[in-house]
Amino acid sequence: MSEYEVSLTTMTYGGEVLGRLPDGRAVFVPLALPGEKVRIRLTEDRKNFARGMLLEVIEPSPLRITPRCLHFGYCGGCHYQHMPYEEQLKAKTEIVRDQLQRIGKLENIPITAAVGSPKPFYYRNHVQFGLTEDGKLGYHRLYGDEIFPIQECHLPVEGINIIWPQLEFETLLEIERVAIRQGAGDDIMITLESSDIDPPELSLEELDVSVVHLSEAGALVMAGSDNVDMEVLGREFRVSAGSFFQVNTEVAGRMVEHLLAGLDRLHPLTRDTTVLDLYCGAGLFSAFLAPRVGNLIGLEESPAAVDDFVENLDEFDHVSVYEGKVEHILPLLNMQADIIVVDPPRAGLAPAALDEILKIAPRVLAYVSCDPSTLARDLRRLTAGGYRLENVTPFDMFPQTYHVECVTLMSKVEK
Repeated sequence: MSEYEVSLTTMTYGGEVLGRLPDGRAVFVPLALPGEKVRIRLTEDRKNFARGMLLEVIEPSPLRITPRCLHFGYCGGCHYQHMPYEEQLKAKTEIVRDQLQRIGKLENIPITAAVGSPKPFYYRNHVQFGLTEDGKLGYHRLYGDEIFPIQECHLPVEGINIIWPQLEFETLLEIERVAIRQGAGDDIMITLESSDIDPPELSLEELDVSVVHLSEAGALVMAGSDNVDMEVLGREFRVSAGSFFQVNTEVAGRMVEHLLAGLDRLHPLTRDTTVLDLYCGAGLFSAFLAPRVGNLIGLEESPAAVDDFVENLDEFDHVSVYEGKVEHILPLLNMQADIIVVDPPRAGLAPAALDEILKIAPRVLAYVSCDPSTLARDLRRLTAGGYRLENVTPFDMFPQTYHVECVTLMSKVEK
């Protein structure tokens, strides 16, 4: 592939910086900063754009700092370690704004500056590793799909960083991923995700951990328990091996507080309020909404998460949950709601689910998103369907990476 010297101008979603090739095409370069002149080699050469590998920083930005991790630039896990943390927050705020403008076609966006993480490093309570061919834990390379063995990682919480270097597996084990989650009481759960329904033989007598084998056959406990307790704002949540839970518990707490305050401002939460919590997971938002409303219904596809939701909200008689795809269940409920909270996966709302939300027409809609591009796509339809954007607040759930969480509040435009 060809090599070029280019000047870079703008951070873009995905951890890359925009520049222009001599022929005028946009080129996207990772590991760089706006204002830098760099030498690159093209890794993708399309008719309208290209992507380049950073070979040399010819004129560095005054903002560039030394990355903390020796793997930075080779590992695909971090994208921003060469940026001061305050600059990461500024970049994420502007990237969210750009996505909503370009993809969502939204104007005059009421966006708040990104809320930072109290811990820019050592914040992840859950980490997924791949396995190298010789059984060592590792991550995907920045360029290419192969797993390389890691020597250090500065994102997991302390307990995970103590455990993972002690793990090594036989080369013939059919294990696709090794996930490690640390609970509130420093309990550790290791989940072995496999396409083989038969669990591997492991010797873990020296490690005080729970081990779960997760396959199409379900979750099989090999040691300890199939869940850990997570804590957000003083409340404990049971989270099973197959369940999703926010990886940064301190930022999760800030999101909950922001959501509650925003909803209460737009539609006071009372015993007369009915809330639908779509893609409710283990019940993070529902648990804090339930004491303040009269009726709450959760919808969730994951059986493990539904079981956790039931356990986590068992104290409330006015809370119920349905298992299945949101777009399948919502039409069957045939109900009205004052408030709908959605927290979909990275792909955003299923089109049929969005249609049903517009039919229900809640007075207030809260959209929690982990991908600003699909958020922008969905907000375009929701605003066209009669909703006004009240506030968009990015939350830095994932420092040192390009990923960003957003809480968006919308209200129904009265005709």
